Amino acid sequence: MGFWTTPTDPKRKYNFTVDIQDAGGKIEKYFAKSVTKPSFTVNAAEHNYLNHTFYYPGRVTWNDINITFVDPGGGDSASAGLALVLKAMGYNPPANANDDKTISKSKSVNALGGSVKITQLDDEGEMLDEWSLYNPWVMEVNFGELDYTSDDLVEVTCTIKYDFAKYKEPKAGINSELFDPATIG
Repeated sequence: MGFWTTPTDPKRKYNFTVDIQDAGGKIEKYFAKSVTKPSFTVNAAEHNYLNHTFYYPGRVTWNDINITFVDPGGGDSASAGLALVLKAMGYNPPANANDDKTISKSKSVNALGGSVKITQLDDEGEMLDEWSLYNPWVMEVNFGELDYTSDDLVEVTCTIKYDFAKYKEPKAGINSELFDPATIG
């Protein structure tokens, strides 16, 4: 039955929050302007036999997500929060020739609190669905651009890589085990 024949509303693009931890505490939910939801690709293995080609499903690769933040500046600066994330990942400009500290996966994941959550909300602010990203780390940050001819707010974009995601849709009865590697096999 189509959503137009029932009194329930379909999911709306503008009703969402992103929960992301930064090294200083938390990047506020209202900073997120847009986010791409998780997506995956199933790689294909090809087998040729005579003049036939057969395909078999292979490994699953989870694709990066992109988040655009509005930067309110001041004590709530998204730029400052993401700069702290880079430092917490282990990056520091070398102080001398013996400074050999470097970025690691464990420090990078810990810099984001180990999980990023994207939650879609209904008109009452209740969760419709939620994606949890596991072992996420910041792969790229673009601190935006400045322009004398623009009245736009400054935006910071961020690309996050992660190992896998779990999906949860409580009202439809779909739980977080849908993409949980521990339940496969």
